[in-house]
Amino acid sequence: MAADKKRGAQAVRDMIISLAVIVLAAWVIYLFIPHDDKKDPVKPVSYTVELNSARRAAPYPVAAPEGLSKNWRATSVRYAADSPKGSAWHLGFMTPDNEYATVEQTDKPRPQKFIEDVTQGAEKTAKTQRVGGDEWTRYEGEKYDALVRTFKNGKKGTSVTVVTGTASFKQLGQLAGALQAKNVKVETGSPAPQKATAADG
Repeated sequence: MAADKKRGAQAVRDMIISLAVIVLAAWVIYLFIPHDDKKDPVKPVSYTVELNSARRAAPYPVAAPEGLSKNWRATSVRYAADSPKGSAWHLGFMTPDNEYATVEQTDKPRPQKFIEDVTQGAEKTAKTQRVGGDEWTRYEGEKYDALVRTFKNGKKGTSVTVVTGTASFKQLGQLAGALQAKNVKVETGSPAPQKATAADG
């Protein structure tokens, strides 16, 4: 029994020594590897190519901001032509004060589930917010708030635009106000702004 206890104590001591060596090695590596604590951890992405492709393919005018300051950093972009969420456009940003804000669009006929998904369960309120002369409906949630607007795109049906995230309503309004919704004519390759009439919802 005494021998077993001795071996057990030896094993525990060896484990503690090994752990101490690992911690010390990690600390030395940290000290000698260059690192910049002031460096922005957010890696901005370029979305020009994806935006032009989406504007050629989408059945609705695809929205992206114009004129935002460089302190708004794009972090994610994607367009899915045929997804469970319809023809879905996503463009995510970090705001100047490192909050998250994103532009989401779809042409899904009944967009309630889409809105619920992209806003992390935010609920529609009776409040509206005027942005650049347009009325957006406010959604409020525990995680994300949102501004939502439904558009009638001529004979092509309707689309919904959602500006959502952890950003304040003021910042969401700033992003919404900078949005320019366009299609690109495949024949000429030139941007063709298409007027979208606001619809109820």
